[in-house]
Amino acid sequence: MTEKVSLTELQLIIRDSLYMALPDIYWVTAEISELKENNTGHCYLELIEKHPDEKNVRARVKAIIWSNRYGFLKAFFENITGESLREGLKILVKTKVEYHELYGLSLIISDIDPAFTLGEMAMKRQLIIKKLEQEGVFSMNKELIFPAVPQRIAVISSKNAAGYSDFINQLKSNSFGYVFYTSLIETSLQGTDTEQGIISAMDKIALNSSLFDLVVIIRGGGSQSDLSWFDSYNIAYHVTQFPLPVITGIGHDKDISVTDMVANRSLKTPTAVADFLIASVADAENHIKDISSEIIDASRIIIEKNKNRIEASGIKLFPLARIMMSEVKDKLSAKIIEIINIGKELIIRAGLIPANQESRLSSAAKSFSSGKEMILRKNDQRLITGTINCLSVNNVRLKGLEGTLQLLKPENVLQRGYSITSVNGRILKNSGQAKGNDLIDTQLYEGTLRSRVVEEKGRLKD
Repeated sequence: MTEKVSLTELQLIIRDSLYMALPDIYWVTAEISELKENNTGHCYLELIEKHPDEKNVRARVKAIIWSNRYGFLKAFFENITGESLREGLKILVKTKVEYHELYGLSLIISDIDPAFTLGEMAMKRQLIIKKLEQEGVFSMNKELIFPAVPQRIAVISSKNAAGYSDFINQLKSNSFGYVFYTSLIETSLQGTDTEQGIISAMDKIALNSSLFDLVVIIRGGGSQSDLSWFDSYNIAYHVTQFPLPVITGIGHDKDISVTDMVANRSLKTPTAVADFLIASVADAENHIKDISSEIIDASRIIIEKNKNRIEASGIKLFPLARIMMSEVKDKLSAKIIEIINIGKELIIRAGLIPANQESRLSSAAKSFSSGKEMILRKNDQRLITGTINCLSVNNVRLKGLEGTLQLLKPENVLQRGYSITSVNGRILKNSGQAKGNDLIDTQLYEGTLRSRVVEEKGRLKD
């Protein structure tokens, strides 16, 4: 049976064995998957190595850069590469293997080779460019027709970025007085969220692409290392497939990203992008002015040519018009003579027609008169008989009406006990026409009574 040892003793055995087996210094290539700086100045990393598919991890280890080396190495690396030590970056580091009984295995980094990282970055960029070219999409956005008057602009940037403010101010304060319509789709343009933020913003714009003329991606300042986030295959591919021209203003004077390469236009700063848009509209205006001048000049030439042609045609037309008028005049004279002769002939013929018509009318009138005479005699007899009968009937009716009138005579009505009451000569028909104390006259069959109204009562109900 083996001798029993404590966990600490086993850890010390492992440590000593590793020191004996791995006493040398090693240059190791790896990718940074995590990086943290603590308040003491130490830098703690997690290094990984991926399979060729760039997705699955095949090795992982912790690493440390002590504070007495980290400040120097960080400044040296950034000065050479223009990049900060960050996640996703491939590095070549000088390390020594260390094993601690509490913290386990780790690599102590004492140096970093920036040339290796530069080579890796350049290789990564070239692989992205080669892949886009093989897919046949590298120049697709450049092939889109740039709008003649780019005024409706979708802006991908950060709202609080100085570059965005410079861009907007430059557009608004242009000396030509041009109006630009901008819509900000805000996202971060640095750090690990850059890729997803830009792609999401572009997707939003694509849903409303009919509202815009182009897309502007501008970065509001930032360090040179932030430019590497735009060496992204996914961002570049989205730019190549975008339905609108894309302009970038994210670079520096000496650097250009893959996103810049595939964009329709690439400019160095947001202000330069604004100046380019203003100049594009100015060029369009000048082009329109040039076309207008050309149209005016061409119109003047055409008008002058046609004016001369009209004058020449007028000179030729005057003699022809006279000849045509003379011919028409002769034709009219011949027609007038022809009409006169036809009129005379018709008048002669018309003179024979009344004689024939007179004979026919005379015979017809005699026949008509004879027939009408017999009808009149019959109607005369009927009229006499009817008149006698009508007079007899009306005589009887008159006698009846005469009897009725005799009964309705006022004297006969009063004789039957009726009376007539009046006020000031006005006959009363209802009690409302007389007021209290009015003098009323009542006419009887024999004599008249005068009385005074004491009380007025309403009409008797039926």
